[in-house]
Amino acid sequence: MATILAVDDSASMRQMVSFTLKGAGYTVVEAVDGVDALNKAKSQAFDCVVTDVNMPNKDGISLIKDLRALPNYKFTPMLMLTTESGMDKKQQGKDAGATGWIVKPFNPDQLLKTIKKVLG
Repeated sequence: MATILAVDDSASMRQMVSFTLKGAGYTVVEAVDGVDALNKAKSQAFDCVVTDVNMPNKDGISLIKDLRALPNYKFTPMLMLTTESGMDKKQQGKDAGATGWIVKPFNPDQLLKTIKKVLG
């Protein structure tokens, strides 16, 4: 089963994402912000990254740009999880290299379907 990096500065949101993914059999590693996530991504391989957009220290869009710059993460699926449904944020995410977009509050089934789709 795939190993997924879940990044969110909200502990309750990380727990919800983690609980949903672990329940489906995935291995989940949590990160509290983009800086924490980048450090973890450099020391361990992940099959998919699910990140919040608005976080302190390093936001989700900067995180995706930084991860895409690493050879191991050129083609890794990266999903943005956010309350922002505006097209401009979506476009910024796409430009940074995001694979997809999930709006909070998310539906657990929707999250799992999207993860399955991007992991092929």
